[in-house]
Amino acid sequence: MTTTTNQGGRIEGLVLVLILIAVAGFAGAASFTHVKDWTLANSPAGTGAWFGWANAVISELVPIACLLTIRRRRRSGAPIGYPLFLLIAAASLSLAAQLAVAKPGISGWLLSAVPALAFMALVKLVLAPAPTPEQPTTPAGAPAEPIRVQVAEQVTTEPPAAITPTPTVEPEPVTAPAPAPEPVDIPTHLLPMARFAAVQHEQATGQPITPAELADRLDVTPPVAGQLLTTIGGGAR
Repeated sequence: MTTTTNQGGRIEGLVLVLILIAVAGFAGAASFTHVKDWTLANSPAGTGAWFGWANAVISELVPIACLLTIRRRRRSGAPIGYPLFLLIAAASLSLAAQLAVAKPGISGWLLSAVPALAFMALVKLVLAPAPTPEQPTTPAGAPAEPIRVQVAEQVTTEPPAAITPTPTVEPEPVTAPAPAPEPVDIPTHLLPMARFAAVQHEQATGQPITPAELADRLDVTPPVAGQLLTTIGGGAR
C-alpha cells in the first residue's frame, strides 16, 4: 500500500512539473514580448531590440527574486517590507506593459494581462511553502515495573539456655526478631534465559538446576537466581 502511494505521488509530481514548465514557457514568452514591444514603442528611434528585452527580463524576473527573498526572510524572522515593495512595483510594471499594448476595451485588457497574471500566479504556486500535516503524538509506553518478591531467609534461633541446678531459674534470653527481608528486583528480561538454562541443565544432567548454578550462568546474585527459579515454577520440570 505504501509503495503504491509513493509511486502515485511521484507520477503526480512529474505531471505537475511538466505542466508548470509548459505554462511558464508560454506565459513568460508572451509577457516578455509585451514588455519588449511596449519598451520599443516608447523609446527613441534607433533603440536596439536588446533594450526592450532587458526591460522584459527585469520586470519579469525581479518578482521571482523578491518572492525568494521574502521566503528566506520569513524563515529567519527578518522584515519583508522592502522585497514586498519591489515585488508590487515590478508586478505593476509588467501589468502596465500588458495593458499598454492591448486593444482598448475590457476584452483586450483582460486577454493581454493573462500572460503576466498567469506567470505571477505560477511563480507563487511553485515558491509557496506547502503546509506540513501535524503528526499525531503517541504517548510513550510506560516502562515495565520490576517484580518485587520477598526473599524468605532462614532464621536460626539460639538453643535455650541450660537450667542450672541452682534454686533460682534464670529466664531464657529473648532473641531479637529477624530483620524483614529486603525486596529483590527480578529483571523480567532474564526470565526466558533462566527458563532456557534450567531446561538445558535438566536435560544434560537429569537434575534440576540450583540457584548457585543459575547465578553462575546468568551472572546474577544467588538470591536473584533463586527468585527467578521460583518465578518460572521452581526451575526446569
